[in-house]
Amino acid sequence: MNYKETLLMPKTGFPMRGNLPNREPEMQKTWEDLDIYQAVQKRTEGRPLFVLHDGPPYANGSLHMGHALNKSLKDFIVRYKSMAGYHAPYVPGWDTHGLPIESALAKKKVDRKKMSIAEFRQRCAEYALGQIDNQRNEFKRMGVRGDWENPYITLNKDYEAEQIKVFGDMAKKGYIYKGLKPVFWSPSSESALAEAEIEYQDKRSPSIYVAFEVEDGKDLLEGDEKFIIWTTTPWTIPSNLGIALNPGYDYVVVQVANEKFIVAQDLLETVAGKLEWSDYQVTKVFKGKEADRITAKHPLYDRKSLVVLGDHVTVDGGTGCVHTAPGHGEDDFWVGQQYGLDVLCPVDHKGVFTEEAPGYEGLFYDKANKPISDELKEAGALLSLEFITHSYPHDWRTKKPTIFRATDQWFASIKDFREELLEEINQVEWTPKWGETRLYNMVRDRQDWCISRQRTWGVPIPVFYAENGTPIITDETILHVSELFREHGSNVWFEREAKDLLPDGFTSEHSPNGEFTKETDIMDVWFDSGSSHQGVLHQREGLNRPADLYLEGSDQYRGWFNSSLSTSVAVTGKAPFKGILSHGFALDGKGRKMSKSVGNVIIPDKVMKQLGADIIRLWVSSADYQADVRISDDILKQVAEVYRKIRNTFRFLLGNLHDFDPNTDMVEDKDLQEVDQYMLHQLNTLVADVRKSYDDYEFSTVYNKVHNFCTIDLSSFYLDFAKDILYIEAKDHPYRRSIQTVYYKILTSLVKMMSPIIPHTTDEVWSYIPGVETASVQLTDMPEVNDKVDAALVEKWDHFMDIRDDVLKALEVARNEKVIGKSLEARVTLVPKDDKTRDVLTSIDHIHQLLIVSDATVATEANDAKSYDHVDVEVTKHTGDKCERCWVSSDDIGKDDDHPELCVRCATVVKEHYEI
Repeated sequence: MNYKETLLMPKTGFPMRGNLPNREPEMQKTWEDLDIYQAVQKRTEGRPLFVLHDGPPYANGSLHMGHALNKSLKDFIVRYKSMAGYHAPYVPGWDTHGLPIESALAKKKVDRKKMSIAEFRQRCAEYALGQIDNQRNEFKRMGVRGDWENPYITLNKDYEAEQIKVFGDMAKKGYIYKGLKPVFWSPSSESALAEAEIEYQDKRSPSIYVAFEVEDGKDLLEGDEKFIIWTTTPWTIPSNLGIALNPGYDYVVVQVANEKFIVAQDLLETVAGKLEWSDYQVTKVFKGKEADRITAKHPLYDRKSLVVLGDHVTVDGGTGCVHTAPGHGEDDFWVGQQYGLDVLCPVDHKGVFTEEAPGYEGLFYDKANKPISDELKEAGALLSLEFITHSYPHDWRTKKPTIFRATDQWFASIKDFREELLEEINQVEWTPKWGETRLYNMVRDRQDWCISRQRTWGVPIPVFYAENGTPIITDETILHVSELFREHGSNVWFEREAKDLLPDGFTSEHSPNGEFTKETDIMDVWFDSGSSHQGVLHQREGLNRPADLYLEGSDQYRGWFNSSLSTSVAVTGKAPFKGILSHGFALDGKGRKMSKSVGNVIIPDKVMKQLGADIIRLWVSSADYQADVRISDDILKQVAEVYRKIRNTFRFLLGNLHDFDPNTDMVEDKDLQEVDQYMLHQLNTLVADVRKSYDDYEFSTVYNKVHNFCTIDLSSFYLDFAKDILYIEAKDHPYRRSIQTVYYKILTSLVKMMSPIIPHTTDEVWSYIPGVETASVQLTDMPEVNDKVDAALVEKWDHFMDIRDDVLKALEVARNEKVIGKSLEARVTLVPKDDKTRDVLTSIDHIHQLLIVSDATVATEANDAKSYDHVDVEVTKHTGDKCERCWVSSDDIGKDDDHPELCVRCATVVKEHYEI
């Protein structure tokens, strides 16, 4: 007789190999057929609402690992919440306006000069929508579940209409104004930038010390002295109108050979060293405030430079005498306003000097550094020139340097509602906690927000101008423009004249002839996305404001988190979010930023084609995402190994449930074998840990807990010893059904717990589980903690597991000493070291099965036993023969005449269930 045929070996159609690149798209087709997103929404309707509001990625280019990290985290949360008692809709969004799309069209040889603004904007919209389709397909390929057929898009008519209302509400409260101020200006983008669009990179710049001769010393100075200023922007010298001193500092007149120079006393030694003064003498000391309104001569032009006073002057560096150009610096501007200085800005939108800088007109500002320095040298005003590398503001889109440039811009007055902003920040739940401090400090120190941009592709600033230049922003005009945009889209602003955009019969005392013009600037793209609380949360049925959670990268403290907070508090008085969760950046395996030039870029699409989306998602779950995370081929291979372990665990459990019907074969908890009750307790502990970790957004804990459970609790123990029962005993043996009952509960629980992270795999497993009627695991709830196992039983089996560790060590020693090969060749004698251990061992039947040895005896002594923590263990080779069916060595082989190759247990099973 072929005894192998009498074994109840595992059977399942669930494949060992994941083959995810091919199988995942098939699963996604199944989801589409089920309309899984709407099915989930219908199932959870009426539950408490949980809204994770999607921060819109920019509609340009393929997805990178940052996208994969961000969207996976969001998907974990939304999927979990929908299985944990909540109704959790997820509306994805896209940010679609701005310079990158204009630049992309330029690279495609689209000549905007040969078409109208409206036509060019239409081309931008078409490009953006095409990019959205590509990105949407990639997000869906990653398994991200959402309302993909009805996303929010910042170029949509309804969204733009609501954005206009946000602007109008802020203007009505007096938060919007137009003013001439220096702002970050990007010559490469030909537009103003907000602070959120600035990044700092190293730049090599000239560092010069320049002397300004005193013209009128106001009875304080004799007139033959020179103020020394220091700057790294020689190109701003033509714009100099003043020299700023700190009113409270001491300043000194220093005699150096035949010349007299003025610097702050605290910086004298530093300046002397820089200028290589070998012999100098202080001839006068005075307070900065005493020099107020002294005049000096501009070193290049026939005009005066006024000495002004300002607290912004420090002695951290330089000379304590600060070169002041009101058209090129914020502090310079404000001190200049106090002293009535002009706002001179002789640089145009391309960064090129105008005729207001005689001698340099037509030169790009950076190219002018050398000729200006040369002329200063010729004039005897250049005291020192060297080059330094320092951190300098750059345009975060073009990666090129910015300048400060005074222009007329529209601003949102942050200072007018700053205290409300700070108060709301304190009400938000921050993860990680340092996020609160970061945003609080940003808002506390933030200047007014420049919201206008001198570009084409964006939402127009809905302002009209009367004949005398007075801006017109009224409830009537805002509502009318909003409704025009809702009907026609914002392109109508560029298709019609101002009079045709105003309400019928509109008049203004400032336009007696009925003539009006319109603003040509567009809004900062951060105003676009920052208005999503109005255009999406407030406007969409089934959502709410504030959202429960905003989740983005840590760069969004200065971006979307900031602009959303500003517009929401301005309009509603409240933050648009109850909680903020931020993540770090995706770096390569060495912790470096990914770069095409370095060749270390890992592309999600490529990984999905090679390994599958579930591997990317599992990687995300494994990472400490609140800091920067690393990814490489080696790291992905490690994650793939963990995936294989989890998948094989699913497969083993499925294989041993092939003859199990949960409707008829399930054993009640109270009737389970003790070890099975203990494993049910271990499962409940896992469920509690996993659910808490999901609630706390600690996905790496979920990953580690599940992996450890599969590896340690199951593979190394429960799944291993149980083979001797599942394969060997009769189909309906109570021990076997007891184990299968717990296997079933473990399998269904693990599949549910891992469904938010590896949904393709868990839905595949779900389709193989016997007795399951629900079409998808996504349409079920997380397992509940239902631990009814007696505490004394748990304590007993915890102690047994400690004893087992001792035995495993002894078996390993015996293997190394060649006493045994496999553990089933062993006979072990256990000598307990205390009564507790003896009680545990003597109360458990079939200990040899649990230890996977052929015989285990509890004794009071053993001659060759080795000492361990809880027991002394003697390991000898079993002298009996090996049963041909169960492979256990036994002294009763041959006692059954019909089956002399079998032990009595196996012979009995075969005779009762397999012989005719």
